[in-house]
Amino acid sequence: MATTNDLKNGIVLNLDGQLWTVTDFQHVKPGKGGAFVRTTLKNVLSGKVVDKTFNAGTKVETATVDKRSMTYLYKEGTDFVFMDGDTFDQIYVPSQTVGGGADYLLDNTEVVVAVHDGTPLYVELPVTMELVVEHTDPGLQGDRSTGGTKPATLETGAQIQVPLFISTGEKLKVDTRDGRYLGRVN
Repeated sequence: MATTNDLKNGIVLNLDGQLWTVTDFQHVKPGKGGAFVRTTLKNVLSGKVVDKTFNAGTKVETATVDKRSMTYLYKEGTDFVFMDGDTFDQIYVPSQTVGGGADYLLDNTEVVVAVHDGTPLYVELPVTMELVVEHTDPGLQGDRSTGGTKPATLETGAQIQVPLFISTGEKLKVDTRDGRYLGRVN
């Protein structure tokens, strides 16, 4: 248990049986009336964002979320298997929990897995990944101008938009949050 005075960004609260991460908070002390804390909370599982106000000094239940650095090993059925580098324990994470990050996951990728009471909550991938273009249509002479894009399939199976001058076999830097092309890797 903690009070609203202990709130800070990143702390996980257990409200009504659901886990919420504090993404923003502000202590407000109006001229009239009691002080209060205005917070923005994000649901850990669904990603839903809500604004909630607490009276100052109110007790809130915190949840212990264990964030561990793990290595992605392989996919088994619909589950992804990760290994803790320190204890060599393997954990099975459902594909719903991995979410869209699965499109950019290569074997032996270092990720952060957040676990609460033995249940994996989410997987944080590195912000950028270096991936090879498996297939894209060849660019035509004169396609070197700016602005044009074409679809490309990466080695993980993900489809992204790349500039016209990119060809099959090139290594690209990709943003794992939204699948944007960031540049070529030499």
